[in-house]
Amino acid sequence: MTSAVRIVSLLASGTEIVDALGLGECLVGISHECDHPPHLLDRPRASRPRFDPEGLTSGEIDAAVREAMIEHGSVYEIDEALLERLDPDIIITQAVCEVCAVPTGGVQEVLGARGIEAEVVSLDAHTIEDILGSLAQVARAARNPGVARNTASSLRRRLEAVQAAVWDAVPPRVLGIEWFDPPFAPGHWVPEMIELSGGRNLAGAAGRPSREVSWEEIGDLDPDALLLMPCGYGLEAARQDADAHAARLRKVATRAVDEGRAWVVDASSYFNRSGPRFVTGVEILGGLLHPDRLPAPDPRHAAVWTPPG
Repeated sequence: MTSAVRIVSLLASGTEIVDALGLGECLVGISHECDHPPHLLDRPRASRPRFDPEGLTSGEIDAAVREAMIEHGSVYEIDEALLERLDPDIIITQAVCEVCAVPTGGVQEVLGARGIEAEVVSLDAHTIEDILGSLAQVARAARNPGVARNTASSLRRRLEAVQAAVWDAVPPRVLGIEWFDPPFAPGHWVPEMIELSGGRNLAGAAGRPSREVSWEEIGDLDPDALLLMPCGYGLEAARQDADAHAARLRKVATRAVDEGRAWVVDASSYFNRSGPRFVTGVEILGGLLHPDRLPAPDPRHAAVWTPPG
């Protein structure tokens, strides 16, 4: 272990990667969004959002994000004084999505303004292979490259187990929705997750950004299964947001809803993040899509969605 290396993670998935690699003792600071694993959450938090999303609808959050981007060019603020006191050797950030987490460019600006000499490790995953590659990227930066091999191998074995279980099953046609107001089709690694778990993805492209769609555009897809996974939402928040948009969701996937094949999931933990728990997300999906071949997921992670009333 290279305990002398000081890491600040401004990315929730980065914090989870640090832990998976066994480098938790090197972590001296985290972001406002970091919520896992519990034993690392006592670290000082070096970022904060420019608005409080608590109690806002998905449409109101979308409007607040757009306003923050126009006014400030960023949704988040970095606690510059704290970052300087933490004196990191490595800062983990990302350049995949400017509104999902503290972006790389903003970190570099702060380092230049404050004269902080730290290596910026930007985890820019767009695919599953990119996520697995991020393990090695963090391990190399921490000057301990060997710790990534066993972790990546273990994650790959779990993915292969799901693939082996569903390889000859008929793939249900799956519509994933990653935001409701406005609606977004999932991108990056999520379409791959759907395919790996034995489904056929209907909207959104692997390795590409999540894409805003219209309800009319997805209205004729008639999916076999509906996956409700609003970005950054846990299971109960996802359920509440789905309930608020029940009329539109039922209209675009009437058959799936009536047949009990519409699900809300803990998207924040297992789908939206480019960290090691995406593998659990694939296992969750496999259990939902092919319950005759894989174990049912923990009810804290996924549940059947039934429109209210």
